[in-house]
Amino acid sequence: MTLPGMRHGVVVVTTDWIAGYEIATTVGEVMGVAAHSNVAYLEGLRSLADGSTATLAQKIMLMQRSREEAVDRMAAHARQLGANAVIAMRFDHRQVTSKWNEICAYGTAVHAVPAVPAPRSPVPADTPASAIG
Repeated sequence: MTLPGMRHGVVVVTTDWIAGYEIATTVGEVMGVAAHSNVAYLEGLRSLADGSTATLAQKIMLMQRSREEAVDRMAAHARQLGANAVIAMRFDHRQVTSKWNEICAYGTAVHAVPAVPAPRSPVPADTPASAIG
């Protein structure tokens, strides 16, 4: 399966299903955690030379990087368990200490297979063309 949103060979979606695929087996809950510091110096967001603070864009990039790291770790966990997809992916976060936060990506690891389309019933030869959808 090669679809957009693949990480470590695992499709990651926030929905409970993957269009065009069926869930063959449920592997179980998976998660990935990324920690980051609230201390601007530790995260490289504050200059050691002059003490200038980070821009809003830099802070957003840090949060995005932390989320991507958590999703990558979750996908790797799913792959280790033999899954090829994670459905219902969500984020959670918490303050671990006054200086550290963690971001957790979690979801349900599954093995998804291409859906088999339902067979179409043949149209009788004497059916008028206007009756055929």
